[in-house]
Amino acid sequence: MIHISKPKATSVFIFLMTAIFYCSACNNSQPTTKTKNAALARVNPGNKTALSHADTGAVKKADTVVVRLPIDTAKYNHLALHLAHNKVTPKWPAKTPFPLAGGILPFKRIVAFYGNFYSKRMGILGEIPPEEMLKKLQSECKQWAKADSLIPVQPALHYICVSAQHEPGKAGKYRMRMPFTQIDKTLALAKKINAIVFLDVQVGQSTLQQEIPQLEKYLKLDNVHLAIDPEFSMKGGHLPGSRIGNFDASEINWVSEYLAKLVRANHLTPKVLIVHRFTMKMVSNYKEIKTRPEVQFVMDMDGWGFPAKKVDTYEMCVRNNPVQFTGFKLFYKNDIKTKGFNVIMTPKAVLSLTPSPVYIQYQ
Repeated sequence: MIHISKPKATSVFIFLMTAIFYCSACNNSQPTTKTKNAALARVNPGNKTALSHADTGAVKKADTVVVRLPIDTAKYNHLALHLAHNKVTPKWPAKTPFPLAGGILPFKRIVAFYGNFYSKRMGILGEIPPEEMLKKLQSECKQWAKADSLIPVQPALHYICVSAQHEPGKAGKYRMRMPFTQIDKTLALAKKINAIVFLDVQVGQSTLQQEIPQLEKYLKLDNVHLAIDPEFSMKGGHLPGSRIGNFDASEINWVSEYLAKLVRANHLTPKVLIVHRFTMKMVSNYKEIKTRPEVQFVMDMDGWGFPAKKVDTYEMCVRNNPVQFTGFKLFYKNDIKTKGFNVIMTPKAVLSLTPSPVYIQYQ
């Protein structure tokens, strides 16, 4: 729990939650112009789907259609197999639709810094001065690129824009929406290093249906993606931090459908959707989670601790529950709290996991 003053001329204090429990773009989307529709066929392991010309990311302009080139499906399959260490199993690579043109994964590995600018204790994003933070992120990206030369690295800033709270606030929802000026600050910093941005939502006693539409103007931007945190989804009137929360597949599917509609209506490249997880109960009915060409799904292992504990959590909550892609979170401080462990897991150690995570987050 963090107690800091809100940067206004009032004496109101906000409480930013930090309770943490144990437990790319294949933008080979260079614009071309076509004047008629073309059917594209794609084949994914276990899945064969015919695509219309709209699936290439077409945008009508006057009497022509500006089209992003479709993804390289052979390369997609090759990289998906690479993440599975070149071994096909019943679970991996996950059998899902190919993304629309411009899909980031698995063509790039995303390496993100997580946090909130109002707190130095919520993550590296707000812990150190912005310019120093960007340099540190770039340094980490180089290490990941070196560890896996086959997949380029895409830097990202992962900003907590809706934070769970220990107090009800004016809306009585036990969550606080950050001012848009802070999201604008994130976008401006990201631009300096060609990073993408994730907006992270902790709903408290609110709902995804109430919170996600508030961010629509940002989600209409190609470089802005979304993360949702079941840990702080408090049903039944419980306080954030008093227990671990939950999202059901039906809630996650509502979000992915919402994003898919935005992508289609605004001719965007696919959105990446991150769902954090470090216990089985955090995500219920995972087999019912729907994957879509417009949305690339990542189940992110969000637990902290010594390496063996993190690996066990990854295998239990992520590897054994395949949806599409996987992520792995590293804590600069919490991962070295256990006596005898003074170094966080290296890129080489994380990449040895099956499947290799394609989204990496530092807190």
